[in-house]
This record gives sequence, C-alpha cells and structure tokens, in this order.
Amino acid sequence: MPEIWLNYGITDVVLDIRAENLEKKIDSEGTILEDPAINEKLGSLNLSKPMDLVVLHNSRSIQKIINSLFTLCEQKSLPFPNVLAEKKIMNQVKAGMPEGSSINEFDTGDLSNSNLFFIAEMEFDGLFGYETISTRLIRKFGQDQMLSAYAKRKGNLPTPGQPTDSLEEAKKFANNFEIQGIEVVANSKGIVDFSIGHPSETMSLTKTLESFAIQDIGKQKSMIISTGKDASNDTLSKSLSSLWNCSNAIQNGGLAILVAECKAGLGSDALQQYIEERLPLEKLRNPTKYIAGMEDLLFLTEVQKNFQIGLVSILPEFYSKKLNMISISGIKEAMEYILKTQGARQKVAVVSDGARILPR
Repeated sequence: MPEIWLNYGITDVVLDIRAENLEKKIDSEGTILEDPAINEKLGSLNLSKPMDLVVLHNSRSIQKIINSLFTLCEQKSLPFPNVLAEKKIMNQVKAGMPEGSSINEFDTGDLSNSNLFFIAEMEFDGLFGYETISTRLIRKFGQDQMLSAYAKRKGNLPTPGQPTDSLEEAKKFANNFEIQGIEVVANSKGIVDFSIGHPSETMSLTKTLESFAIQDIGKQKSMIISTGKDASNDTLSKSLSSLWNCSNAIQNGGLAILVAECKAGLGSDALQQYIEERLPLEKLRNPTKYIAGMEDLLFLTEVQKNFQIGLVSILPEFYSKKLNMISISGIKEAMEYILKTQGARQKVAVVSDGARILPR
C-alpha cells in the first residue's frame, strides 16, 4: 500500500491508498539551487545599505533566503537587515530565523520608504494568473486599484498560469513606489530560482515557474489536493488557489477534495459576508466596490457547476455547507468518501503541492 504524506497546516498527514486506487501522485518538479549559487546571487545586494526586509508570508524557502542573508552579513561584519512581518505571522517567521535575531511588526501602509525590501514566494493565482510581490501589495494596499484589477479578469472562471490584464494593474500599482523585492520560485524540495529588483521586474520569474509547474495529466474523475505548505493553507481563501490550479484537470461531474487546515479561518471578507447572507451572488459580476476575496466566491460558484468539492479542514461544517462544499472530517474519511460515492475501483489523482503545480 503506497504511503503518501500531504501537508496539513504545520504538520503532514498520511494518505493510505491502495495501489489499485492510485491514478498518479503529482508533485512539483524543477532543479534546486545549491547553497553556493544562492549566496552568489545574494552577493549582488548592497548589504552595507540599510534594509527593511518585509516578509509577506512564511515558508521554508523564505526562511532559507533570510538565513543566507544573515550569514552573508555576518561574514562581512555588516549589520543584519531589519526584519518585519505582519503580526499574525511574526512568531512563525521568528522561529525560522537565526538565534539572537529580532523581528518587528510591519503595520504601515506607507510604501514610500526606499529601504523596503519585500520577500515572497511566487505561486499561481486565479485572478491575476500569478501571485507575485506586486499582486500581494495591490491586495494589501490598493483597495481602489483592486476594483479595476477585478473588472479586468478574463472571465468568471479562474485563469491560473495565464498573463492577464489584472496582472498589469498590479504591476502598474507597484510601479508607483521605489521599493525592492526578492521574488522566490520554489518547489516542495527547495528554491529553484529567485530574482532581486523592483517587484514589477521580478515577476519575470513567471516563466521559470511555468517551466516546471505545468503538467499534462488528462482529465481526472477524482482528485485529492494538498496545497503543499502551511503558508498556502492557513485560510480557506488562500487554499482555494490550489483548487483553481487543478480545476482544468477535473472531469465534468468529477470530485475534488481539498486538504487545507485553514487555522486562520476564511481569510476573506467576501466569503464571510456571503456566509452571513450580506453579499448576494449577483453582486459579484459587476460590483461598484471591491470586497477582499470576491474572485474566490465567484470562481467557487462557477466551478461548482462542473464538479463537486469536498473540504478537509478545521472550519465549522456550517461554513462548508453554506459554500456548497462537502465537509469531510479527515484524510482517511476523504478516501472512504471517494470509494463510497465513486466506486470501490475508482482511480484517484493525488496532488501534493497544489499551490505550485498547474495540472491540465
């Protein structure tokens, strides 16, 4: 019996699946950058200049870059970067930093500080096509510009891995600020590449991400999807990106089960308002005001016309039902549900790194 480990929050859970029920296990590919190559690229930075390093989310690859930066500063007897992060992830980021280092809260909307260096890992995104530093910044600081980005979406279905007019809006927003970024492309094993520069330029790494993330697997009737890392499943809104990535590889009438802890809840004002019956679905097509996460609610209602969605998470069952998702209590129960509803001989495709894979 194959043993497959899938990420679920800060831990991994095991999926016990019979060989005859496993269609294929889909993981991310790409060649890992070794330490000397990472250090050589980071060596191009002027580390003698003050740096406010803003960590936009936490992952092993982000921690690797931070630790490498600190090591370089130590070797050159230079001051360490001033590390900043949102309050909700400060403890996680701090836990992965070198002993004796400090971190402060990043709580300002002022992007005029030219010492700001944003660091984030690139993924795919249903609205923008790609999640980059620029898209993270427009979501966080560009409420008015997000309405324009939302209006320029390609349609009412997610379009991960495609260049979009929405992405151009994010690029235009980032161009308003003299900031820098370290954009990282990674897989489940480590860093594949990274780019240093203005966030409107570092997004050119989308080509690298595509080069190892796109996998032709054909249409699948049943799929279990793990996001691959804690930072990609801490909220339902974030987790749904992995579902959008896989949506083109699921048959009409099929079943996709998303494995996502969602310890920080829904993570979306739009999902919250919809559950509380304060946001009718008809308002999603042409809104006059952008509400955070509108696109996820729109995409969810549209893809559910094509296939069923199950959810393994700690979210209350009430939420799942409201969103027309099947609430499943655990990974073992997910497999049981598939065999019970799809048949004992059903073949299941298992995606272990959903945030960084584009099966089709």
